[in-house]
Amino acid sequence: MKILASDHKQLNTYLKAASEWIGEETMRCFPDGEPKEYLYDLMRDYPQRGGKRFRPALVLLCCELFGGDPEDALTSAVALELFHNFALVHDDIEDESLLRRGKPTLHLQHGIALALNSGDALLGLVHETLLNNHSRLSSGLSLRIHRHLNKVMRATFEGQALDIGWVAKRTFPDRAEYREMIGRKTGWYSGKGPCQCGALIAGAAESELETVGSFGEAIGIGFQVRDDLLNLTENSENVAPSAVAGGYGKERGGDIAEGKRTLITIELLERLSETDATRVRRILLAEREDVSESDIDWCIAHAESTGALDAAADYCQKQATLASSALKKLNEHPAKALLGELVDYLTIDRKA
Repeated sequence: MKILASDHKQLNTYLKAASEWIGEETMRCFPDGEPKEYLYDLMRDYPQRGGKRFRPALVLLCCELFGGDPEDALTSAVALELFHNFALVHDDIEDESLLRRGKPTLHLQHGIALALNSGDALLGLVHETLLNNHSRLSSGLSLRIHRHLNKVMRATFEGQALDIGWVAKRTFPDRAEYREMIGRKTGWYSGKGPCQCGALIAGAAESELETVGSFGEAIGIGFQVRDDLLNLTENSENVAPSAVAGGYGKERGGDIAEGKRTLITIELLERLSETDATRVRRILLAEREDVSESDIDWCIAHAESTGALDAAADYCQKQATLASSALKKLNEHPAKALLGELVDYLTIDRKA
């Protein structure tokens, strides 16, 4: 079931096919043994719910972009998908999220202890899967890939520490601190890491790794801000996400209830009167169960009326411009055209 960029003229058909390929290979990784009820069924849960799988698709596309065989990149792409699902399990616990991909989160269904354990097992399976590269690729390249993805994981954990640390310490970041967090967490995890991984497998030069990394970082940051916008503007909590589709199966306004510090909250606090800014801080500092629907609606309405949502959309556009600039430096290839289409999804028309 080999997927090639040259077989797809549109990004959505490529991502759909790649998602199915990656999904099938991911499910093959899970042991078919005991304890199923308390471990392996839980590990399979989030992957079986679907998802966009655009991070592992970036690995495949960027491998092709530099002349590599996507089958050589499949194991690494699957490992990244497993890491993503591990991160979702833990992230949902840390954020006290209610929904994931349109259904109740794993810890709400099975309790925190079993969910944590299944997440830990998923992380172990990431490294077990990466060891399979040694049967197809050289040991030197396999080790380099493993080290690269370990760097991605570390950057993700560092960014997550800042993200949840601000909530735990009841502080609000400035723009520079926010940029540091999102660069480590989402810039690496959702863009730079996957893109450079695929290029690395294809044998790209150091200068090419740098360029495709710049493209990926802009894409990753842009999509995070886009998701933050969707969380406040899309009502898709009962819809599982799919390739390049809007909404990601979390409750509308969940970021506000969780007290998340986003670019939107930074923009909002700068634009409000001191009285209204104090109210926003109070809502974001409150325990989740103390945040009402009217609190969420009030924050969203003011984010709209003050232009905070528009400012976030403009930031997405800036990331799209950075990504396009980096992509132009790379050689022409069907994969490049699909990556260029990915940039278009960062353009959000707030006037529509």
